[in-house]
Amino acid sequence: MANHNSRHTIILLQNSHNRATRTFMDYDSIGQAMDGICGLYERKLKEINPSLRNLSYDIADLYNFIDGLADMSALVYEHSISAYLPYDRQWIKQKAFNHLKRLANGGR
Repeated sequence: MANHNSRHTIILLQNSHNRATRTFMDYDSIGQAMDGICGLYERKLKEINPSLRNLSYDIADLYNFIDGLADMSALVYEHSISAYLPYDRQWIKQKAFNHLKRLANGGR
């Protein structure tokens, strides 16, 4: 059984109600996917506040960003069944929270 961290993860997102804004990002692990979502949010913050040197935000800000997207979901590869399992926005928010908590506590 491969460990939790080596599960290929695809994040599906749609920025607005315009279907042309649909896109996806893929990662080698759930943790990398959560880094990617945080990075997406940080880029958005930099667009809004280009003169800001240091970005800081809390989990509520990240949740608002995720909730503000027209759609966001994840597909995570499950080795035991050799297939991708779908997860919703709430699951992504929980994983992002756990990921940021781990980072705040100095890593893994």
